[in-house]
Amino acid sequence: MAVLNEEQEMLRDMAREWAVNESPVTEFRKVRASGEPEAFNRDAYATMAQMGWAGIIVPEAHGGSDFGYMSAGLVFEELGKTLTASPLLATTIAASAIALGGSEEQKARWLPKLASGEAIATLAVDEGAAHDPAAIETSVSGGKISGKKTFVHEAHGADLFVVAAKDGLYLVENGAGVTLTTRKLTDQRSHADVTFDGAAADKLAGGGDSLLDDVLDRARVLTAAEMLGMAQQVFDVTLEYLKQRVQFNQVLASFQALQHRMADLFADLAQMRSAVEAGLQAVDSGFGVARAATIAKAEANRVLHTISNQGIQLHGGIGMTDEYDVGFYLKRARVLEASWGSSSFLKDRYASLGGY
Repeated sequence: MAVLNEEQEMLRDMAREWAVNESPVTEFRKVRASGEPEAFNRDAYATMAQMGWAGIIVPEAHGGSDFGYMSAGLVFEELGKTLTASPLLATTIAASAIALGGSEEQKARWLPKLASGEAIATLAVDEGAAHDPAAIETSVSGGKISGKKTFVHEAHGADLFVVAAKDGLYLVENGAGVTLTTRKLTDQRSHADVTFDGAAADKLAGGGDSLLDDVLDRARVLTAAEMLGMAQQVFDVTLEYLKQRVQFNQVLASFQALQHRMADLFADLAQMRSAVEAGLQAVDSGFGVARAATIAKAEANRVLHTISNQGIQLHGGIGMTDEYDVGFYLKRARVLEASWGSSSFLKDRYASLGGY
């Protein structure tokens, strides 16, 4: 487990307290029941921004705290535990792209708005059914961008899209030339196919040829942090259930076979935490980011998939009902596992990074 400084501990505790008291899973149920395409509570997001969470990775010169990716990961972990629906993750990823590749003018225009919660942004990369940043056909001509992006997270609330084109990343405001088609995924969050038809585009000219890969690595690590919180919560809830549920006049937790299963999950969870925290630390240090981010997301995919499955199985038939929260974690898990790289994609990427 990572060693946190006093400020990071305070940030984690604040996020945990707010998530438990102000954004429990019952709040997600309300968002789901509303049926609104944005699929988040704007008042709750405004509160997150007021607490400084939207500006954790934004430089102080542009209204943020520049507190680092480990600190951001602590917040996402706590929000993942309660399935808090918000565009915070999408906005943080987009902000990282601007911080890495934006001009001073672009940074001055957008980063303060993102850090304050005045604006919401998201990253639009993929154009097919699966994550494949090498298969991009979106193009820009005369400052106008044309193409279609699939499964864009938090698209309905976005004021700004960071869009991957053949020749780099571009900033595109949500307006003329931008059309959204809602995609309903199993997690009931905001997803859309976004079509750009001659929309005005402003290129992120900095960051070098690796800008897209660098941004995607940050997306993978931050997403893995949310997945870590989800995995921890499913484990804790399932363990508590086994301690209370009685079968054959015995508490389920007394059965050795179930004890072994929970022990295996505990070990998996520890390994996942190690990988995710190593990824966050790598981004903060700037050393070995690509490999660490790939491992973090791959382990998050593997472990959350296993724990979410076992959570359902160990709850028995009631785990499949809407009355119990555990099913929501499995549904969100499946969406996040496919985001920014499936397990097979990440294994191939790790091999290629090693020259194989």
